[in-house]
Amino acid sequence: MTADVPAGYSFNLDGSTLYLCLASLTIAQASGVDMPLSRQIVMLLTFMLTSKGVAGVPRATLVIIAAACQSFDLPGEAGVAMILAVDEVMDMARSAVNVTGNAVAAIVVAKWEGNSLTEGATDEVAGELPSADDR
Repeated sequence: MTADVPAGYSFNLDGSTLYLCLASLTIAQASGVDMPLSRQIVMLLTFMLTSKGVAGVPRATLVIIAAACQSFDLPGEAGVAMILAVDEVMDMARSAVNVTGNAVAAIVVAKWEGNSLTEGATDEVAGELPSADDR
């Protein structure tokens, strides 16, 4: 096993983590709960750990937000209901950020290991394309 899998996995959920933090802060603001910076940092660290299991489960962020609302004394049911209205649209953005994070992580690890990303790629692709005579 190479170092690519764990390093790539640790970067691929940045969109989910950002969404969880912003959704919880939105719930806090909508309900009038004051969130000092220290509490926001604790929330961020909590979401960095809990977002690792979100990747393959649809709407799993709603479960995590509900649990976090209870842990951080936020109104859980009303907050999740408010977020539920925009969750499907935000899921698309969250997935795009996660995929971008995966791509950046793969590039960083490849450069770190000294692999060239373009060397020989044109030869492999050109061999798979049909020639002009085949069309």
